[in-house]
Amino acid sequence: MEEDLSDAVPCSSLTVDSILRVGTAGAIWGLCTGPQEARKRSLTGIRRVSFVTKSIGKIGFQCGLVAGVFTSTRCGIQRYRRQNDWINAFIAGGVAGALAAAGTRSLTQVIGMAGLVSAFSAAADYSRTN
Repeated sequence: MEEDLSDAVPCSSLTVDSILRVGTAGAIWGLCTGPQEARKRSLTGIRRVSFVTKSIGKIGFQCGLVAGVFTSTRCGIQRYRRQNDWINAFIAGGVAGALAAAGTRSLTQVIGMAGLVSAFSAAADYSRTN
């Protein structure tokens, strides 16, 4: 049996756990994609190592940041509303999606990504709870 511990565990602990898990996955993704991108750019030696290292850090940081924002927002909204439903994930997905696209500085992309992540988050949460 799987028990929901979200009421017993502080939001900060859930957020740190999320940052570490997803940030590690992002770092592994950077480790996989970094060498390929370095090869496309014809980098060799120290430049290649530097590029791959920066890719690992950048992608790991970005993934961890988005996961942390999603988790802390979802947890905070859940505690505020005192309900555990798909609406929490929908709102948190919108915030995390907007953050992920904020670097593009394009309002269209920010709104599009917020909507996309919001919809997927709500769908995933709805399918999990039902």
